[in-house]
Amino acid sequence: MPFSHHSHSGQFCCHAKNTLEEMVQTAIAKGFHTFALTEHMARGKEDFYPEEREASHSEEGLLKLSDDFITEAVRLRDAYSGKINILIGFETEWIRPETLSLIRQLSAKHPFDFFLGSVHHVHTIPIDFDKPTYERARAKAGGTDERLFEDYFDSQYEMLQVLQPPVVGHLDVIRLLSDEPNAEFKGYDGVWKKIRRNLEYIASYGGILELNSSALRKGLDHPYPCKAICKLFMTMRGRFTMSDDSHSTDQVGTNYTRLLGFIRDTGIQEIYYAAGDTLIQGSPRFTSMTVEEVAKLPFWGTNQ
Repeated sequence: MPFSHHSHSGQFCCHAKNTLEEMVQTAIAKGFHTFALTEHMARGKEDFYPEEREASHSEEGLLKLSDDFITEAVRLRDAYSGKINILIGFETEWIRPETLSLIRQLSAKHPFDFFLGSVHHVHTIPIDFDKPTYERARAKAGGTDERLFEDYFDSQYEMLQVLQPPVVGHLDVIRLLSDEPNAEFKGYDGVWKKIRRNLEYIASYGGILELNSSALRKGLDHPYPCKAICKLFMTMRGRFTMSDDSHSTDQVGTNYTRLLGFIRDTGIQEIYYAAGDTLIQGSPRFTSMTVEEVAKLPFWGTNQ
């Protein structure tokens, strides 16, 4: 009975696999209580990824894909309502000033449960796509990981202030392709000032940090965010949720046993999850379980 508040499908995301229904069916088979469908919001053509260009997508085509996603997500939510709690949302982008207008259009057009607040670009360049692209962003930021980290957390702060997303996605994904991804930003005092500022703001409006297990399958020692960030957020009475950031059926719940170990080792006492089951724009109602209650769920006996 765990939860994931972040997922993608190959039906609506070019770098994912499997249909949306297959993702839902896998979550049910693995005993998930809550599974959020959070496809990426549409971007302007200048920000298309290579696979989207190869698929000959247009801006209109990506917007139509969002329409189709909502239609299918609502169908699945209703069809499987007796078996799983499905949340419907979009993962944000925060790339350039025009992105905000796309976010507003999306909010006005579709009713959905929540925005997952994420940043994937710095200086309009993707920072978690591949190493050469990351290095381009780093060069534009001044040539060092430290400077790029600072610019990333500044961009994230802008997104947080404008959107106040109920769930904040992979807060420190910027470290994924850096030279020392497991260093927990040690020695970077300026970076830590910005991390603290962002966490204080998230705590001030009641936002929830996702503990994102995808970092583990990508070879990092800790999920997003790293232990040091989690411990700092705990001093602010910050709240946490669980996500697998799955992009295929074989990633649903991947590394959740390791994630639970991290949660316990870090000292986190409660895990929050979206309990609402109605399509209401804004923020779903969140409730919590103690970590020890989560650890006793049947899921762990069948999903190692």
